[in-house]
Amino acid sequence: MTHFPISNNPRRMGRPPLKVKPILVRLPEGVPERIDALVGKNKRAEFIRQAIEAELAKREKPGEADE
Repeated sequence: MTHFPISNNPRRMGRPPLKVKPILVRLPEGVPERIDALVGKNKRAEFIRQAIEAELAKREKPGEADE
């Protein structure tokens, strides 16, 4: 049997955590496909996060909120 040394390196591999909380959002039919057509399926979550952040920033400005 071959012996492979175990690394003492404490660094973790992979992508760093995004510090996000998973939630379920129901979208109208066709919206996910429209997003995918614009940014690609692998970028859907990032697109939604950015859109939400932009809308929050817009609505949180004093005196400019859509009511």
